[in-house]
Amino acid sequence: MNEVVKKVESIYLKRALPGEFKVGDTVRVHYRIVEGEKSRIQVFEGIVISIRGSGAGKSFTVRRESYGVGIERIFPMYSPNVEKVEVVRIGKVRRAKLYFLRKYKGKEAIAMVREIKPWEQKKK
Repeated sequence: MNEVVKKVESIYLKRALPGEFKVGDTVRVHYRIVEGEKSRIQVFEGIVISIRGSGAGKSFTVRRESYGVGIERIFPMYSPNVEKVEVVRIGKVRRAKLYFLRKYKGKEAIAMVREIKPWEQKKK
């Protein structure tokens, strides 16, 4: 059984990640939605509040606020429906999970995540 899981995982892990991001970044996720025979791409933009799992089961949660209501969506990292993930804003946080952002509304939540400007980034 374990060999089967490893084989399936190796197939999915060969596929490149849709984008490089981490917790605290504001991202724009392009997700394919199939309705009957038609398919379209829906864009969901928000702050990555958690990344969990490993291997082919890895997923990330994106949170945004719309009309005063918080919306969280969980995306599988290696799903073929995730077309791409664009990083809109790089954030610096000192936590692995940002569940505390659920308490804050609107710009208060955004202010909790410090933005890193491109010239402040460390060179790799």
